[in-house]
Amino acid sequence: MHSDIYFAKRNGTLYTGKICNPYKGEPTAAQTAQRTKFTTARANAKTALADASQRAAYLTAFKSQRKYRDFNGYVFAMEYAKL
Repeated sequence: MHSDIYFAKRNGTLYTGKICNPYKGEPTAAQTAQRTKFTTARANAKTALADASQRAAYLTAFKSQRKYRDFNGYVFAMEYAKL
């Protein structure tokens, strides 16, 4: 069960908010597909971070780019792009 409260961190400040009109119906086929893709990418990123050689390769690539500030977020984005 999820809460109607969300947390967001922007520029080092933590904000909270409340979802005003949460959707209560069953997820559509597109939503289910998106969730599956996200879950798969998350699992692939976790596996890649656990493997020392893949982690080293990702770390080298992470240090040479400027778009992502968080290493874990970078690895997730790269794995997500493969799907």
